Amino acid sequence: TVCNMENVDPLGIHTGESIVVAPSQTLSNKEYNMLRTTAINVIKHFGIVGECNIQYALNPNTEEYYIIEVNARLSRSSALASKATGYPLAYVAAKLALGIRLPDIHNCVTGKTTACLEPSLDYCVVKIPRWDLGKFHRVSTKIGSSMKSVGEVMAIGRKFEEAFQKALRMVDENINGFDPYVKTLNDEELEKPTDKRMFVLAASIKAGYTIDRLYELTKIDRWFLHKMKNIIDYYVVLENTDHTKLSHDVLLRAKRIGFSDKQIAAAVKSSEL
Repeated sequence: TVCNMENVDPLGIHTGESIVVAPSQTLSNKEYNMLRTTAINVIKHFGIVGECNIQYALNPNTEEYYIIEVNARLSRSSALASKATGYPLAYVAAKLALGIRLPDIHNCVTGKTTACLEPSLDYCVVKIPRWDLGKFHRVSTKIGSSMKSVGEVMAIGRKFEEAFQKALRMVDENINGFDPYVKTLNDEELEKPTDKRMFVLAASIKAGYTIDRLYELTKIDRWFLHKMKNIIDYYVVLENTDHTKLSHDVLLRAKRIGFSDKQIAAAVKSSEL
């Protein structure tokens, strides 16, 4: 298996509408190997040669899972997996279709290994969809099982927080990151997600909502909510810091969780310079 990915949003949100993280962050070792083994068995059963991605719905409390779909083709998820890992899926799939075996296919990305290799990531990749719903009149901004996004961005970081904030800035050049001041509190928007739910979530964390309450409203895994809270907590630290007394350690920690120069400047009420 080349890459395992996880949707931040719960079941009911189309993968193309959801924030996706690679590698998966909230699976236990047992859950990961259970799904991996199932994927290999499914592909062997169907006799698939080439690229294939399988989407699961997993109950985090009972280990019960369902196969949602089996895509024996190169999809947008495949493109994301390829970029996230550096494994040239389309190239390898084409070679396999010509009857060339995996150990005989040279990995043109690494330049040293063959295609018979499972990538191992020591970084975090976050994909966020881009919507242009503002351009259309009378279109609902709610997201669900139908796909409305027109594209997506991918960011890489050492931590989830860093990659998450980078991706948010790439989606919209007017956004500084996981900003708690973009949207106002709205419990309905947390329960019934829209294209701007992440910023409502930021405002809710800033307002003091507990992780458990946010989990009940959004059904987003607590691991992700804790990571988002780390960002907002550091926003508060920066807002209470005099810009003339910004230390190396404060700036270093801000950078490690994805704060840009502009974002730090806005929080400490200073300029980027």
